[in-house]
Amino acid sequence: MTAPVEPETTPASGQKRLTGRLGTGSIVFMVIAAAAPLTVIGGNVPIAVGAGNGAGAPVGFILAAVVLLVFAVGFVTMTPYVRDAGAFFSYAAAGLGPRAGLAAAFVALVAYTAIQVGVYGYLGWAFGGLVTFFGGPEVHWGVYSFIALLLVAFLGYRHIDLSSRVLGIALVAEIAVVVILDTVIFATGGSEGIVWSTFAPANVFSPGLAVAVLFALTGFIGFEATAVFRDEARDPARTIPRATYLAVLIIGVFYAISCWALITGAGATGAVALAQATIAGDANMLIDLTGRYLGPIFQDIVQVLLVTSLFACVLSFHNVIARYQFTLAGRGVLPRRLASVHGAHRSPAFSSVVQSVTAAILVGAFAVFDVDPLIGVFGSMAGVATVGMVLLMLLTSVAVFVFFRRNARVRAGLVGRAVVAPVAAVIGLAVSLWLVLSNFTLITGGSIELSVVLALIPVAAGVLGAVQGGRHRIGEIQIPDATPTGAITRLERGDTSTA
Repeated sequence: MTAPVEPETTPASGQKRLTGRLGTGSIVFMVIAAAAPLTVIGGNVPIAVGAGNGAGAPVGFILAAVVLLVFAVGFVTMTPYVRDAGAFFSYAAAGLGPRAGLAAAFVALVAYTAIQVGVYGYLGWAFGGLVTFFGGPEVHWGVYSFIALLLVAFLGYRHIDLSSRVLGIALVAEIAVVVILDTVIFATGGSEGIVWSTFAPANVFSPGLAVAVLFALTGFIGFEATAVFRDEARDPARTIPRATYLAVLIIGVFYAISCWALITGAGATGAVALAQATIAGDANMLIDLTGRYLGPIFQDIVQVLLVTSLFACVLSFHNVIARYQFTLAGRGVLPRRLASVHGAHRSPAFSSVVQSVTAAILVGAFAVFDVDPLIGVFGSMAGVATVGMVLLMLLTSVAVFVFFRRNARVRAGLVGRAVVAPVAAVIGLAVSLWLVLSNFTLITGGSIELSVVLALIPVAAGVLGAVQGGRHRIGEIQIPDATPTGAITRLERGDTSTA
């Protein structure tokens, strides 16, 4: 093993950097893999249909995508002025100062760690079910989770290109099988013909719309991670914006069409009954319809791909968390050792190891106390992550608005993207946060008291980060000068010069 060495630095700031040649496609692959599309189709869609607005559930995914696209406009517009690969925390720091930046960083670490641990629980359960389905022995879910954890640790320690290739293969396979299923269902007309009533106002705006939007939002967790990979991108100024828009569009369209296909496959009335049976554990909407329209071979393939989808998801989150830690360490917020780069792999190797150990401790604790892997581990941790992600996007939108408000020189000609879009995003995300909190027990599957405690975890992390933020300068940014030379001038947060 080659010892970690100091990474490349930028002359202006001395900030440690990772290196790579990731293109738009590679980053989009990792972001969509984090969304675990097959898992969302198999898990979130039945809940959106069965507990939400029934046949109108696909519109919930469209609405969620629209909110996130509006958010992405301001996020992408500010990207050229935020040179750190810290995603939310870098944007919050640039717009609102170090306290807001550290608050966002701590919330992000808690949210990503929570969803990663939750997916490990889901993966252990799915892996165990797959083994027993093919005649293998019944083993505690924790064993399978740790097998996956060791493989993730191995891949995360290496250069990001290796993870990108693994994620790409897994993602192509799972998307392909769902596209085949969608195509066959629509081509055959489904159970009762194509369900056009999906878009009827009476179905869309039924009381369950809030639930559909809620579970649609949870399916997008991780899409903003495009900015986390900016140091390893081939051309960050072009790659990151393209990857962000593509990720939201691809995820949103894929979810909405696939949800519509499953409803068509089961029929407008039968879809709700099948989805409710899936929620109760008496059926499996995705796998049952796959068997009905594609046959038993594809049904087996989907069960295998569910495991690979979850693995791709957890590997992607591992890479994101390791890079959050790496960037924070480079700023002096976390121990400097976390900012070291492996001499051979050019990866945040030590940060990756620390992340693997952290995940092992948390997963091990859930396994030792024999917590239910779906409701207890995945449900509760997904709840924490959802609250954290919506809070982070809300804070980031405010930061974008404030940043351009203070810097009139770079706001010129960008009023729609720099002012209108962030304000619209704040409104949309505030409504989304209300939807999440008002239906929180549906995510966690627990009591109101437990749900309140879980919802407060990311809030507490943010408060702790804000307290720590006063001691760290993480709000420094770079503004491209308007001169023909394109020289870079330094602008501290709070400089309102219009020159």
